[in-house]
Order: sequence, then C-alpha cells, then structure tokens
Amino acid sequence: MAAGAASPFSAASHGVRVQVRVQPRARRNRIEGLVPEVDGGVALKVAVTAAPEDGRANAAVLRLLADAWNLARSALGVESGAASRRKTIHLQGDPQRLMQILADWLNKTGSTA
Repeated sequence: MAAGAASPFSAASHGVRVQVRVQPRARRNRIEGLVPEVDGGVALKVAVTAAPEDGRANAAVLRLLADAWNLARSALGVESGAASRRKTIHLQGDPQRLMQILADWLNKTGSTA
C-alpha cells in the first residue's frame, strides 16, 4: 500500500479498526478487496453466504477475517454497524503489530480501491 493511500485500517485504542462493507447471502465466502466509500474513504468488501439474521452474517464475517489474517476469532468484534452492511470491526491487540499484519496481507493480496 502506497504511503498516503486510503486504507480501511486505522490504529485505535488497544487495537485496529477496520471499515467493512458486507454482502450477505453471497454465493461464497470471500474478501473481494477494497471499495470506495461515499465519504471518500475505503472499505474492505466482504461477501458471506450467511443471511443477515440473528447475527449469522456478522459471525461469518468475523470468522472469515480472522482466518484470512491468522488471528484468533476472539480478537475480532463488531464495534459499530451490527445491523448494517457498513460495519466497523475492532481487532484487539498491539496496534503496531496488527497494522503490520494487515499491511502485509493487503500487499500480498494486491487489493486496490
């Protein structure tokens, strides 16, 4: 990721916040890459097969992201937007270490907005 480029990741107190746009009831679970947001930022687009009922889609998003980033599922939580397609996910841990993991993952996947 180039310096100054928009990122869905931001350091936060005791971790990192990730801006996510979710597509529930998709054909398959996958992280589709970065998408522009109306406010000028970017979000990580995530598709999950689960329906947005009883928290199933949220749980599927957290499992998918934890697996992709090789983090414990318990380190991820929905900070805001639980009933919305636009969510803020909080990753708990050392912000510097998490930002490095996410930057490496983003560079490896080649995701762009």
